[in-house]
Order: sequence, then structure tokens, then C-alpha cells
Amino acid sequence: MQTIQEVVDLLTLEKMSPNTFLGNNYITPWGRVFGGQVLGQSLHAAYQSVPNDRVAHSMHAYFILGGQLNIPIVYEVDPIRDGNSFTTRRVVAKQNKKTIFIMSASFNKKMTGVNHQIPMPNLAQPEGLKSTLEQISEIEKSNPKMHHRLKSVLPRAFDIRPVEPFLPKYSKNGKPFDNIWFTTSDKLNHSDIAMHHQLLAYASDYNLLSTATLPHVEELQNKSMFYASLDHALWFHRDFRIDDWLLYAMDSPSASNSRGFSRGSIFNKKDELIASVAQEGLISELIKK
Repeated sequence: MQTIQEVVDLLTLEKMSPNTFLGNNYITPWGRVFGGQVLGQSLHAAYQSVPNDRVAHSMHAYFILGGQLNIPIVYEVDPIRDGNSFTTRRVVAKQNKKTIFIMSASFNKKMTGVNHQIPMPNLAQPEGLKSTLEQISEIEKSNPKMHHRLKSVLPRAFDIRPVEPFLPKYSKNGKPFDNIWFTTSDKLNHSDIAMHHQLLAYASDYNLLSTATLPHVEELQNKSMFYASLDHALWFHRDFRIDDWLLYAMDSPSASNSRGFSRGSIFNKKDELIASVAQEGLISELIKK
């Protein structure tokens, strides 16, 4: 994915029937469907079936099976409830008629009420930071294999700038905290909040699970490990634009039983908390047979 328009095209599904949609896959270097893709596509499917005055405020998803890259994904929307203020949808994603992913989303009308938030962390601003791609260029000559591997998996459609230096963070054990600024690599020609929600769902899968590995870097780096998202939750608090700078402040309160739990708070440059994220993922050593 080189441009944000390519991501928009990926998330925009083909309508097969009023409640059935078809999505193609981004061909990932790691050989499985990217979890953020399924999150964004499922939210797109749900949005197609709700009234125009309803906006997503939360989505909760489970990854059942790893998606196969060479098979399009069918999204089936169940219109569970249309209330006076809230609308609920359930989306099931399938390949070869097998369920690989399920998601529930809730939408509501714009309403007024109480308003508060936690403070935004006081961190370096994105304009003075190097992107992840710029930072890994430091090892292009000294460790070309590692440089190639990292470069192949890093997104191009988003400009990601770590607050903490990227390379030291993944070379020695540290605390389970990570902070990145991100925005789209080019401006988005969409004012509709629905597309910004879908793109945030896509981007929210970056870096989150890896936060749970930071205290264990030295132990894991010499092992063949398998990482996979198990579930993912996202709450939308306030309006935003995905092509403005957003701070993703992540932490991992716990890792146990081959599972890592991470959560994130996403702020805009106005110090507003625009979304919250939580995820549990599998962190397991590959067993050689």
C-alpha cells in the first residue's frame, strides 16, 4: 500500500446484496490477511446498513481464523437493532463459507451530555521526529537483512513517527509503553466521518500488540515466534480527521499464558482524546515438528 487512496479502495467493498459485501485483500509480506484490513472492511460493511444520522461509537471484534490472501472475504451484516437513538449491527466475515472473523458495532445519533477526558501525554511533537522508515535506514549497511525485513512490513500509506527511538526499543528489554504519531502520507479527499472511522480501525492494528513484547525483546528476538490478534475493540469518542497528526499512546498492562494485552489512547493535536483501543493477541513460540 503506497497511498492512502489504495487503502480507501481496499476498504470500499463491493455490494452483493443489501446485507452482503465482498472485499479483496492486501497482499501482505507475512502471508496472512492484515487484521486492520478486516477491521476496516467490516466497519465499512456495517456503515452501509445504518441510517445517515448514525455514527459509530464502538466496535468489538474477534479474529477466529487467519485469513487467506488469495481468497476474497465475504461480509454478512446482521441488522440486529434499529432504536430511537442507537443502532446495532453484527458482521460475520467468511472465506470458503467458514467464519474467520466476527464484529459487533454500535452507532448512535449525535447527542449532548457530560464531557471529560484524561490529559494527553506531554511528548515530543511529530514535526521534530524521524519516521520509522528514516530510522531503520541507519542499519541498511550494517544489517541489510534486518533492514529489508523491516522495510517490507512498514506501511507507506501512513507516516508513522515513533516518539521513542525505534531501533533501541526493539533491541533490549524495556517498559511496556510505546508512543507514536501517525497521519496519512497524503491528504484524504473525504469529509465523511465514516471513512475516517474505517481508516482509523485499519491503522489501530499497527504497533499495538508489539507493545506487549517490549519487556521481553531479548528473550524473543532469538526465537521463532508467532504473533496474531485474538480480539480488538475500538471506541470513537470525538470527531477527527485521519489526515491530521494523531498520537497513539499505548501500554500493555499484562502478558501471560502466551497472550499479550495492550491498550491505546489516541489524541489529536488539540489535546483531544478521539478514540480508545484495546487488544489481546497471541505471542507464542513456533513448535518445530
